[in-house]
Amino acid sequence: MRAVEERRALVAGVEAFYRCAPPPAGRAPVLYVHGNPTSSDDWVEILPRTGGIAPDLPGFGRSGKPAEFPYSIEGYSDWLEALLAHEGVDRYSLVVHDWGAAALGLAMRSPERVERLAIVNAVPLLPGYRWHRLARIWRTPLAGELFMGFSTRWGLKQLTREATVAPGPAPDEFVDRIWERFDHGTQRAILKLYRSAPVDALARAGERLGELRCPALVLWGVEDPYIPSEHARGYAQRLGGEARLELVEGASHWPWLDRPETLDTIARFLLK
Repeated sequence: MRAVEERRALVAGVEAFYRCAPPPAGRAPVLYVHGNPTSSDDWVEILPRTGGIAPDLPGFGRSGKPAEFPYSIEGYSDWLEALLAHEGVDRYSLVVHDWGAAALGLAMRSPERVERLAIVNAVPLLPGYRWHRLARIWRTPLAGELFMGFSTRWGLKQLTREATVAPGPAPDEFVDRIWERFDHGTQRAILKLYRSAPVDALARAGERLGELRCPALVLWGVEDPYIPSEHARGYAQRLGGEARLELVEGASHWPWLDRPETLDTIARFLLK
C-alpha cells in the first residue's frame, strides 16, 4: 500500500485537484480517469495499491469548472496531456470509466506511451451506440437545463437505483460524494460534454483504437442500464493488441459497487 498525496496545481489554466501515489519501482504510473458525475473519489480504494495519478476532471469534483473550458473528448485529452507533463510523466498505464473514455483520445495520440490499458463500462468510442435516456435529456436544449435546475439530492438518490444491482438506491456515502459537488459548474459541464458528442462523433473519435497495441483489460458490469455489454466486446475487438474481456455478472455501471473484487482484478492486471 502506497501513501496517497492530495495535490492542487494550475494545469492548462484550470485549478486542478488530483491524488498521487508512487508506482512500484520500474513501473509506469497509472492514470485513473473517472466519468460522470463522480470524481477521483472513485479510485481511493485502488490507487494506494497500484500507485498513479487520479485527477478530478475539469468541471467535476474539486477541480475548477470554468465556463469556457472545452468539455469534450479533445478538450479533456489536451488537459490530461498537460497534467502528465506537469507531473513529468512520459510512459503511463491508463484506467478509464464512463466518460473517462475521453482519455482514450490522449492514448491514441501516442500509443507507444501506454504500458497497459483498462476500460471499465466506458462510453463507447465505437459505431452503433445510442445514447441512453438521461443522456438524451441532457443533450436536448432547455430540457437538459430544466432537468439540472430541478435536481435534488432525493432525486439523485432515486436515479442511483439504476447504478447498482442490489435493490434500492446506491449507498448514501456514494450519493453524498456526488451531491456535495453537484453544483452549477458540474451541471453545465455535463450538458456541454454530452452535447459535444453525437454518436457519429464518438465513432470517429475511436477510429484509431487499433493503434493501441498494449495489453488491455475490458471489464464490464453486464447489468449496466446505460452502456450494454455488447460495447465491451466491441472495444475488445477493436483494440490492436491482446485484450482480455471480463464480463462481470451481478454488477452494473460502477461494477465495484456491486462486486468489490473487480478492483482486485484491475489491480492484478496493472501490476502483472
